[in-house]
Amino acid sequence: MDDRKKALICGISGQDGAYLAQLLLNKGYEVHGTSRDAQMSSFNNLARLGIRDKVKLESMAPNDFRSVLQTISKVKPDELYNLAGQSSVWLSFQQPVETLESISIGTLNLLEAIRFTELPIRFYNSGSSECFGETGGLAANESTPFRPRSPYAVAKAAAHWEVANYREAYNVFACSGILFNHESPLRPARFATKKIISTACRIEGSQEKLQLGNISIARDWGWAPEYVEAMWLMLQQTRPDDYVIATGETHSLQEFVAVTFSYLGLDWQKHVEIDKSLFRPTEISEGRGNPSKAFSKLGWKAQSRMTDVVRMMIDAERGDKSARHCE
Repeated sequence: MDDRKKALICGISGQDGAYLAQLLLNKGYEVHGTSRDAQMSSFNNLARLGIRDKVKLESMAPNDFRSVLQTISKVKPDELYNLAGQSSVWLSFQQPVETLESISIGTLNLLEAIRFTELPIRFYNSGSSECFGETGGLAANESTPFRPRSPYAVAKAAAHWEVANYREAYNVFACSGILFNHESPLRPARFATKKIISTACRIEGSQEKLQLGNISIARDWGWAPEYVEAMWLMLQQTRPDDYVIATGETHSLQEFVAVTFSYLGLDWQKHVEIDKSLFRPTEISEGRGNPSKAFSKLGWKAQSRMTDVVRMMIDAERGDKSARHCE
């Protein structure tokens, strides 16, 4: 008999899903992952990490309860990680209905399937610091009220309270990680940090300009591979709870840009143009997190800061560029 722990990752093709799969495989788990169409999905991030063939892939539509129920009944995971759903704040303003449905209904279906099957599954839900909205410069902790300012944040807030309700009303072992921004080379190109890194690396040998929106906003940026460890730690505790995951340091987007160009030996002011069409309809001026509970309860603390994140992303981008030139 295979006595390995079994994990099911919904949203395994994304940045966090791929790094989480890698972490769990290294810990000896049998890892399953879902996509709407596992036959057609490329799973490029899994391939990039060299683990594509080590993961068992399932087709599942999170918005369809029957599909969710069938998948959970088939896999019977010990741990279920919900990282699925529309993940872009910017895109959520263009697709608010799809965003709300993919996040809030998808989360509800997973929780209800756990309740329905009565399987002893430990459930992790990927929350977001976007739920806090403006905090007046104060560092948000687990008790800070939610004041969402985007369709994405509204959806994540709804999912957060679904998790809390199933934990309290149905005794489901369910946790939400309220994650602040966390980056890596696996970020999609539509994310500002990835756009900045990729464009800056191209500018090294060209006259291209980097088009950005509001660079005065400030965020708490961490390193994604570290954040997935916090997800795993939450499900190893005796009791389920919610945790803010952050570095505890906040920097402006302008600082992120300046550090990026400086690392490449460039003056960012000569290469960056502000495009007001890229401003969001409603914006959070400053994101600031207080991860003290995660440190005291989970023993988790971010090791990488914004400057480290920039350096590692640039090094990876340059490595990819060199590899493409050699092909």
